[in-house]
This record gives sequence, C-alpha cells and structure tokens, in this order.
Amino acid sequence: MTFDLPLAVDRSGGVPLNEQLAGQLRAAMREGRLVAGERLPSSRALAGLLGVSRTVVTESYGQLYAEGWLEGRHGSGTYVTDIAVEDGGAGEVAAITGGGAVPPDEVRPGMIDLRPGVAWSGGLDTPAWRRAWRLAAAVPPAVRPDPHGLPGLRVALADHVRRSRGVACPVERLLITRGATNGLDLLAATVLRPGDRVGVEEPGYGKARSVLRARGMEMVPCPVDEHGLIVDGLPGDLRLVYTTPSHQFPLGGVLPVPRRQALLAWARRTGALIAEDDYDGEFRYDVAPLPALYGMDPEVVVYLGTTSKILTADMGVGWLVARPDLMEAVARRREELSDRTAVVPQEALRVLLERGDLDRYVRRMRAEYARRRAVVTGALAGLPLRGDTAGLHLVAGMPEAVARYAVQEAARRGVLLDDLERHHLGTPGTAGLVIGYGAVAGPGELRTACSLVRELVAAAPAA
Repeated sequence: MTFDLPLAVDRSGGVPLNEQLAGQLRAAMREGRLVAGERLPSSRALAGLLGVSRTVVTESYGQLYAEGWLEGRHGSGTYVTDIAVEDGGAGEVAAITGGGAVPPDEVRPGMIDLRPGVAWSGGLDTPAWRRAWRLAAAVPPAVRPDPHGLPGLRVALADHVRRSRGVACPVERLLITRGATNGLDLLAATVLRPGDRVGVEEPGYGKARSVLRARGMEMVPCPVDEHGLIVDGLPGDLRLVYTTPSHQFPLGGVLPVPRRQALLAWARRTGALIAEDDYDGEFRYDVAPLPALYGMDPEVVVYLGTTSKILTADMGVGWLVARPDLMEAVARRREELSDRTAVVPQEALRVLLERGDLDRYVRRMRAEYARRRAVVTGALAGLPLRGDTAGLHLVAGMPEAVARYAVQEAARRGVLLDDLERHHLGTPGTAGLVIGYGAVAGPGELRTACSLVRELVAAAPAA
C-alpha cells in the first residue's frame, strides 16, 4: 500500500514521540486528509517510514483507538472511523495566543475547556454506540410510558450498580430518571414542601441547589473539609441532606467510614433523608471504586446515578434507588407531573449494558482519565492540589485574587477555567481553581493549557 501523508517527529522537542504522531494523525483526520474508511499502515511499516521504534506507533494507534478515531478489522488492519464526519471539527486543538478580552463563560470556537462536569465524548466506542442507537430506534414507542422506566433497562441497571457500586437493589427499588438532578427534583417534589430546610454541601454542586431552590426549599449550607461533609453540627431540623460522599463536588474529598456511620445515625435520629449523588463514582485512581453510601442503610439513603459522566450528558438517562414505598411514591408523583425519560435513550443504554459495551468503555475511560490526571498533576506540581484521586477534576488551591486573575486572563488567551468561588452558597471559605480534564481533546492539549495556568498563577499581581 502507498501512504503519502507527510508525517515527521522531532526528537529535540519536549513532547513525547508517540504524542507527536497521535496529534498529527488526529489533525489529518479532522482536516479530511485522512478520510473515513482509509486504511493506515501497520505499526511496523509506519515505524520504518518514520525511523522510530514500533512502540511509538503502537502507543499512538492505541491512543487514537481509545479516542474512537481508529478501528481494527479482524485480519484486515487499522482503519479511520467516521467520527471526524460526525464530530464536525468540534473540540479541535487551538493554539493559545493572545486575543481580545472575553467574559470567562463565553465559549469561542477552538477554546480549550478546563471547566469541570463534562465527560470526554470523543472516547465513545463508535461501533458499539451506533449499534445501540440503531437497535433502540427500532423499538416502537409505548402508548402509555411506565413512570418507573423500561423493565429491561431497570433489570440491567440493577445488575450494573450492584457490580460497579456495591448497591444491591431489587428491581422494585430502582426508577429510571433523566439524570441525577432530575432524580433529586422528583424526590423533592415527592417528600418536601416549600419552606422545608434542606442541607447542601458548602461549597457544593450549584445545579442541585438550583433544583431545590426552584421547589421552594430553604437552603442550609453545611461545611465540608478535605474529607467531605462535616457531620458534627448538622442541624436537627433538616428534612433532607444532599451529599456527594464518593468524590465531594468540588473539593474532591471521600467521606470516611466513621463519618458515613455518623451521618446515617444522624438521619435515623432526626428522621431526615440523605440524597446521595454518585455522579462519578466509577472513576478512582488510587484504589478500587468505593461502595456507595446507600449500601450501608437503604432505608434512609436515596441513591442518584447518571450516565452524564460515564458516557455523555446528551444521553439523558439516570436512576434513582430508594426503599420500595418511597420509590413508588416518587413514581406516582412523576406521573402527576407528566415527567418521563425518552424511550430510545433508555433502550440504547440497555443494549450497551447487556452486551457488556458499557463495562468495557468504563475500563478504557478509567485508564484514559488516569493518564489525563497524571498530566495535570505533573504540570501543576508545586501547587496545593486536592481531589485528584477520583473523578474528572481536581482543585488547585491559591488566593482568590490569583484564581480570579487566572480565570479572566486564561479566557482572553483561549482557555476556559472555573473559579472555586462560584461553588459557594455563602461567603467563600476556600479559594482556587477547579480544573476539569474530561472535555479536552487529549493529553497534548491538556498539557498546553496547564502550562498556561502555571504561567498565569506565577504572573498574577499581588493581592
């Protein structure tokens, strides 16, 4: 076969050879110089053409396989998928150059997004993803949708959360939602009344606060530290506490067992419910994923899960697990509200679960996010980092004035950052940047953006 694409590696540069090659191939696919269905040389042949070791090429191909750009055909070779056509060029790596000042949250095409809360959609297993949606689209719509969700998906999800999160739940305890915040909203609509006092982590997840505020709840900020929610001192008149115990958002603490036991005892004593948002519990890099809080006391904990960090927020599927009487009350209330989860995404998720595609994808993404986490921690070494043992983000501590300067200046130069200040309900008690590594195209882009962060932190004017 002939291969005329101009490729070159620079041994004098600071970027590893495999990343250089992967970046050049990725750019060629984005720009249409390598098209869908085109066959690439074998790793041995391309290594010979470039004068590099075969390992350089296999690692480059492996990265592009993980990102979904390449696919293997048994006995045939390595081919370009048509992800580039679907992607439409979104997420293209941009050079970080000077430009006009822009508001930090104004996204311009080509900006590098280091804000948290976004999974890497480029890593989706394209053949499995398409197969699931193709099969799902063939399912006829229900005349009267079940407020509990599709029975087949409920069975598959009950098995998934049992295996992956230690949540043993019969199907009658599980209800399909449109995501974790939708589950929280349904729970609030069922068990709370306007004016009820609800505990939220401080700092914490702003969208959860917005959901509860929209239902008329009185928000009570509950302090967190490096380990998560501080249980001692929780008010006794709270009707519900919303918490993220497996990876506190945004500080990243993991609630230790003694505090978990104390929180459950508090709920039993006061009659309150605990809403556990397990938004990214599948991704840990130091030890195996920790079991969910729900498993310690299913009577007082309502477990909320979502596909938004596992797959993509666009799927719009989540789940709520609760004791049977509470789950049935939520289902009845949901029907009254005409709230429902679309059938096709439910069916697509069922296919991904039953065929094992989701498990394989999570394993791949755990390795991918671990590589990205290593890039960020290496690039920001010397800054006080926390929350980096799990999830898709970490926090870099620094004075608020420095963080605010970095956010504003980075946006002007093409990088979107998130300030810890906005995650507080009251007066900020801790300051820094919340750096997400799920939305970027790859390690090279991530390294470039983090280098800019280091530069801006060092250059920030004294407060």
